[in-house]
Amino acid sequence: MLAPDRPPPVAHPARLILTLSLAATVGLGIGRFAYALVLPDMREDLGWSYSAAGFMNTINAVGYLVGALVASRLIQRVGWAAAIRGGTVACVAALATCALTGNFIALSLARLVLGLGAAAGFVAGGALAATIAQSRPERANFLLSLFYAGPGIGILSSGLIAPFTLQYFGPGSWWMVWWALTLLSTIMTVPLFLVRIESGARFSEDGHGSFRILPALIYLAAYLLFGAGYIAYMTFMIAYVRDGGGGAAAQAGFWGLIGMSAFVTPWVWRGVLALDRGGLATAIILGTNAIGAGLPMLGHSTAWLATSAVVFGVAFFAVVGSTTAFVRFNYPSEVWPRAIAAMTISFGVGQTLGPIVVGAITDALGSLSYALNVSAALLALGAVLSLLQRKVGPRNSAP
Repeated sequence: MLAPDRPPPVAHPARLILTLSLAATVGLGIGRFAYALVLPDMREDLGWSYSAAGFMNTINAVGYLVGALVASRLIQRVGWAAAIRGGTVACVAALATCALTGNFIALSLARLVLGLGAAAGFVAGGALAATIAQSRPERANFLLSLFYAGPGIGILSSGLIAPFTLQYFGPGSWWMVWWALTLLSTIMTVPLFLVRIESGARFSEDGHGSFRILPALIYLAAYLLFGAGYIAYMTFMIAYVRDGGGGAAAQAGFWGLIGMSAFVTPWVWRGVLALDRGGLATAIILGTNAIGAGLPMLGHSTAWLATSAVVFGVAFFAVVGSTTAFVRFNYPSEVWPRAIAAMTISFGVGQTLGPIVVGAITDALGSLSYALNVSAALLALGAVLSLLQRKVGPRNSAP
C-alpha cells in the first residue's frame, strides 16, 4: 500500500503544485484534448470514419485506464518523481510518433502510450498535490484547483497553435501540428526536472486503511458517466464548429475559451468545493457541465457556441477537483492514492466507451448533433447520481 507519511516540506506549495500540473498539461491538455483540433484534417486526409476517429481517443482512454490501474504500484516501485517525469516524457515521445506516421496501427499505439503516460503523471501528481495542499489546510481546495487547471493550459496553448497551423499549411498538414505540439510539450516538461518532487514523501507496505468500493459506488458510477459524456464533447466539438462554417479563428476562439475557463475555476467553485456533503458539490458542478454541453442544441451562432465553451469549461475543470475533495473529506490520507486511482479508473472506463460509441452514432445518423445530445444527457444523469451519494465517513475506510 502506498501512502505519503506527511506533507513534503515545501516553501512555496502553490509554485510546486503548478509545476506538478505541467504533467497534466502535457498528458491531458495536449496529449489527449489537442487531438480534437487535428481530428477533422486527419479524418479527411486519412479517409477515416467518425468511428475510426473516435477510436483514437478510445485507445488513448484504454491506456489511461491501464495506467490508472497500475499507478499506485508504479509510484511505490519507482517513486513520485520517476512516475511523474517518466510518464510525461513518454507522452512527449508518443506525440512525436503521431507526427511521424499516418499508419492507423502506429497512431493507435502512440495514443495508447499517451494514455499510459498521462495516467502515471496525473495520478501521482494528483495524490502528491493533495498531500502538499494539506500543509495549508485553510487554502487546500484552492491549491488543489491549481493542479487541475493544468489541462486548461494545454488546451489554451494548443488552441492557439493548431488551427492557424492547419490554415497556413493547408489540408493534410495535421502532422506539422503534432510536431509543433511535441516541441511545446518538450518545453513544458523541463520544469519538472528542475524542482525537487519527492521531498519528505515515504511509502508504506502496510497502510492502515483501504478504499472500499461499495460505499462510494453511486459516486463512481456518476464519475463514469462524466467520463463518457465530457470526452464526446471534447472529441467532436471542433468538428462541429468546423462543419458549421467556423474557420481557424472560430476554432481557436472556441478552444481558447474552454482553456481560459480553467484559470477562473478555483475562484468560481471555491465555496462549492468546500461542501462536505457527500456528492453535492460534484452534482452542482456536473449539472453546470451538462448545461454547457447542451447549449449547442439551441443554435449554431457564435454567441451560443462561445457561451457553451465558457459554461462547459468552467465546470469541466472543477469536476476532477471535486472528486479529489470528496476523497479528502471521506478518507484518511494513507488511502488517498488508492482512492484517487479508483476514481480515475471509473473515469477511464467512461471515457473509453464515450468516443467510439458517439462516433458510431454519428456515422449511423449522419450528424454530430445527435452525438452532442447524448453527451449532455450522460452528464445530466451523472449529476443526478452524484446528488444521491451520501457522505462515506471514516468508518468505511477501515479494512
